[in-house]
Amino acid sequence: MYSQPSVFPFVTVISGMEMTFSAKQNYTPISALNTNITHAKVVGVIIGKTDSRGFPDRKNAGSERFTFSFTIKDSPEDLINVSAWGNEEYIQGLSSRFQIGDSVVIENPLVVTKDYEKEERFSPLTPSNYRLLVTETHSAIKICSDLETEARILPLFHMPIKDPRDFYSLGDIAANGQRLDGSIINIQAAVQSVGEEKFFTKSDGRKGQRLEIRLFDDTETSFPLVCWDKEIIRMVQTLTPRGTVLFIADARITFDSYRNCMIATVTSKTIITLNPDTAEANQLYTCARELLETGGLDDQEILPGDNVQLDSISDVLTVNQLKARVREHGNAFHCITYGFISTLELDSSISKVIRNRCAKCKFQISEDSQTCSNAACPSQGQQLQVTTGFDLLVDISDHTGTLQTCSLASTVAEKTLGCKTEEFLCLSESQRTDMKWKFLLERCKIYLKAFPSAKASSGMRASILSCALADPVDVKQNLASLVV
Repeated sequence: MYSQPSVFPFVTVISGMEMTFSAKQNYTPISALNTNITHAKVVGVIIGKTDSRGFPDRKNAGSERFTFSFTIKDSPEDLINVSAWGNEEYIQGLSSRFQIGDSVVIENPLVVTKDYEKEERFSPLTPSNYRLLVTETHSAIKICSDLETEARILPLFHMPIKDPRDFYSLGDIAANGQRLDGSIINIQAAVQSVGEEKFFTKSDGRKGQRLEIRLFDDTETSFPLVCWDKEIIRMVQTLTPRGTVLFIADARITFDSYRNCMIATVTSKTIITLNPDTAEANQLYTCARELLETGGLDDQEILPGDNVQLDSISDVLTVNQLKARVREHGNAFHCITYGFISTLELDSSISKVIRNRCAKCKFQISEDSQTCSNAACPSQGQQLQVTTGFDLLVDISDHTGTLQTCSLASTVAEKTLGCKTEEFLCLSESQRTDMKWKFLLERCKIYLKAFPSAKASSGMRASILSCALADPVDVKQNLASLVV
């Protein structure tokens, strides 16, 4: 499933591969399908799949029909959309038997001429004039057990469905800004981080979910991609952060007014290709490897730029519970802790409190630098643009332990301290000490993003998203419910 390797080992067996079909198995190629064919047997690798959903059955009042769709590919050029229809038990059971990345055999589907208007709006674009319909009465879907056929079609999973040269870089998207709002485009980027799945209840009472991953390339170090479907979320949760390149065909680009930035969204039309076997993807891999080796992405972990809405964070954890969750799950997550700021060195030298960074790649630079020292920075050879901001490392303690070197940076630090960077620079040492003691050893309500980090001695890092003195009543209510 997913054919997900650990660190960028791109598939290379497709070039020159003969796309022949086994006469013994008598498969019908997608390219040969038409409405006159009966009892077809079609094989392919699943490159996209939607969640199952129900609709009112117009023929039977009060009951529902269920459906889900997926897209299969049996050659570098040929792919087709498949829809399964039936009662809830059949559809839910069928959908649970296979996932994106599996090779399947579809027996006796109905071949129908596709409705181009609906296909354009809701389904991945395919070169075929047809789509396949699967029903419980007439059709069957099985995992492919023919090893020879599976070896032939699995590499197709790593071939984009669009021209591999036809994509926007993340820098292009940022540069075009709101002119791209509502556009459907292709993106090629590497995975920076995979967020935590969030659950919610829709207006009609149904349950929903959302997960955001951050992308990067040689032009931008962090860009959000939002996923809503369970099938896509399940796939992206398997991705190796900083170890996977994606070609995202037909993502929707919109302007997020809350964050004041552009974001990409996966829709029912979108097909994501993992670690594409293309020259362009290998080029991006080389750049990503350079960024990793030079540390150009390290600081991205601890910068606040998470843009998560604080009211969506509800988990309250002690320090020990927080550490245990990082060890057990190994994914980034958000939480609230009621702790004390036990280390806050505001009266240290200014260089330990306020730091300069390259505006393009966020790499830390010295005050007298004329160029960015990150060899993989996209602005190499251009005039250096610098941002200056708070960059503090603080310790958070409670009755269970201490969380060391948490990042308190940028605008989060300004809101916490009630002081702009330029104002802080004008303070005397005694004034900075007074500011420190407003927070030191005071109980605070702290919103955190925690994540594993191989470079940290503790094996994890944490970034403060918000910090304010806690309401004693709030503290009592929440700490009383915690199991230590």
